[in-house]
Amino acid sequence: MDHRESLAPPPALQPDWRVSDGLVPYLEAVAAMEERVAAIRARAKPEQVWLLEHPPLYTAGTSAKSADLVDPALLPVFQTGRGGQFTYHGPGQRIGYVMLDLRRRGSDIRSYVHNLEEWLIRTLARFNVKGERRGGRVGVWVADGMREEKIAALGVRVKHWVSLHGVSLNVDPDLGNYGGIVPCGISQHGVTSLAKLGILVSMAEVDMNLRETFAEVFG
Repeated sequence: MDHRESLAPPPALQPDWRVSDGLVPYLEAVAAMEERVAAIRARAKPEQVWLLEHPPLYTAGTSAKSADLVDPALLPVFQTGRGGQFTYHGPGQRIGYVMLDLRRRGSDIRSYVHNLEEWLIRTLARFNVKGERRGGRVGVWVADGMREEKIAALGVRVKHWVSLHGVSLNVDPDLGNYGGIVPCGISQHGVTSLAKLGILVSMAEVDMNLRETFAEVFG
């Protein structure tokens, strides 16, 4: 079941929000995104942010290296048109697929990616977690002494100036499933989650804060 809610400020800059209960199959989600992006490009439907979870799986971005798929038999692997390398999706991880018309938002892909990171950083701050950027490493990181771990990933595609794919935030996923890949091609750092950091929150709490911080960052 999906829950939909319209936001009040100007429709040109306020997307629809869609939240899916249960686990959405990956190919089903990609097909829905493609359909929505075509409608946004034609200005037949408004922009959309879609929050969901996937069954356990790996996706390979356009820069993925076969050597980084450590255990091909562990989980299903899907080739995808987003940027980046291998990543894991699964229950307990909040996916945010962001479909925005960048023609109305400055036509600046670098700024868009920066804003996605800022969105995640501000959301983490609501839970007293300091998320940080790292030069040369897309995503959001948490520093613990000398060790750094990734808590949120980004993978985007822009088609005719409309964005697809988006972000993933580790709330309480099975982090052991990252062992089947080299996440994002980075082996010298680990992955973490809100739960691993001792922060136990519901997905509904995460969603509420994602909505509020999205408005702060994207207007």
